[in-house]
Amino acid sequence: MPSVNVVNGKQIVVEELGTAERAVRFLAKPFAQMWHHQDLIQAILRREVSERFKGSAAGWVWAVVAPLLAIAVYTFAFTTNLKLPLADNAGGPRVGYALFIFSGIIIFNFWSEMAFRAPMLLHEYTHFIKQTIFPSDMLAVISTLRATLYTLISVAVMLLFQLVTTGSLPWTVLLIPFIFVPFMGFLVGMSWFLCAIGAFTRDAGYLMINIVPLFMFATPIFYPHDALPAPGNFLIYINALTGYVEVMRDIVLLGKLPNPLVYLWTLFTSVFTFYFGYWFFDRYRNVIVDVI
Repeated sequence: MPSVNVVNGKQIVVEELGTAERAVRFLAKPFAQMWHHQDLIQAILRREVSERFKGSAAGWVWAVVAPLLAIAVYTFAFTTNLKLPLADNAGGPRVGYALFIFSGIIIFNFWSEMAFRAPMLLHEYTHFIKQTIFPSDMLAVISTLRATLYTLISVAVMLLFQLVTTGSLPWTVLLIPFIFVPFMGFLVGMSWFLCAIGAFTRDAGYLMINIVPLFMFATPIFYPHDALPAPGNFLIYINALTGYVEVMRDIVLLGKLPNPLVYLWTLFTSVFTFYFGYWFFDRYRNVIVDVI
């Protein structure tokens, strides 16, 4: 029901929203913002992508060379038949350790690029934010889309390597979008939160520099999670990256559907981080302009 307030002798109708309607508007708001600013997102994304290898003779070749070199080094370094518990119960072939590591590295590098950049992201665009009516919340979206592009190149290299070495790809690779889209939502939400924190203190950037490398060993990149003794093999899922790494390996390397509980956990962390990050950024949006 709308209410009527009297201001300077004039009646002003104020719309009062119910709890459900406010919740729906909040849930839809970030997507509405993305749609409204889609032209700006595309323009800045094109500029960032074109400047990535600006002045380089090889250009985009470097985006392919980097993952190729990485997987070549892993293959050379880990050619022994390590006894990893990666065979299925039906006696299927074991996954090569190089692919095992590389699949985890892809997820970790995707996350670490955003974790390193997000705290200083608003400072990169200070001029635009202060001098124009600039949708600062879209910077996290643009940055994530940019990182996604290079990550997909690594995924393509991994799939090509797997096809060449094994002769086939499992049908479950078609499910890659079902892990990548939630992971992108997780990264956008994380970036919103880190952007807001980084606007108030540059210590957020230094904190990420110190803790991100530690997550490489706190995430099952070089080892399967079930190699840990109980309850470590369960508690490691507190690290949200664990679920994404496990699901990625299941659908790409092992050719099986992921554990439903693990996948639901990744969806929960994605949705929660996405909306919490947006709520936190939106809460301090007006203050951020003054402090950066």
